[in-house]
Amino acid sequence: MRGINVFSIFVAIYFYDMATIQYFTFNPFQENTYVLYDETKECVIIDPGCYDDSERKKLISFIEDKKLKPVKLLNTHGHIDHMIGNKFIAEKYSLGLEMHKLDLPMLTRAVQTAAMYGVSIEPSPEPSKFIDEKDSIVFGNTSLSIFFTPGHSPGSICFYNKEEKFVIGGDVLFQNSIGRTDLPGGDFNTLINSIRTKLFVLDDAVKVYSGHGPVTTIGFEKQYNPFLI
Repeated sequence: MRGINVFSIFVAIYFYDMATIQYFTFNPFQENTYVLYDETKECVIIDPGCYDDSERKKLISFIEDKKLKPVKLLNTHGHIDHMIGNKFIAEKYSLGLEMHKLDLPMLTRAVQTAAMYGVSIEPSPEPSKFIDEKDSIVFGNTSLSIFFTPGHSPGSICFYNKEEKFVIGGDVLFQNSIGRTDLPGGDFNTLINSIRTKLFVLDDAVKVYSGHGPVTTIGFEKQYNPFLI
């Protein structure tokens, strides 16, 4: 989670041989919501941050225009800006939520936490499945590995595609920055260790799609991130 900014919606699209990554920047926290899909038209929705009717409409319109079939709802972690749209997406597409069990307390306190920021949200459904590094996310012809990367939150996870060299990283690593560790459950040393042992061991060319801000690469962050050099 970063500081509250004005509302805006930004859309970007990236094409690969198989998987396509679409992201939208939603809600007062300027959070990146991801839709991943491949040629089978199956898709996963990661960290739905759609906050109001216009944001929900933009997300749904994209899915309908591309004739996609949502098959999974995933959270990288349980902070409010990444789960504001959980209830809407779960009900719209009859999907169960999947996340790491250690972030469940954040999810259950989300309504109260949001009120502290002056934001009104609907409560998220309880997870239907807890996921960890032993699991993988499969949709269509695409598979994502799971990295357990605590520090920003106790149960932060990243989704990695080895073949196409990308990571959906939540709030673990940003361009020239890292996730906050001053929120409940955060720990600076744990986060740095997660980045060094789980992300910085990847190829420098791996792209990192963060929970806020622009796309970066592992190689760029190794060289320029002031928290990690």
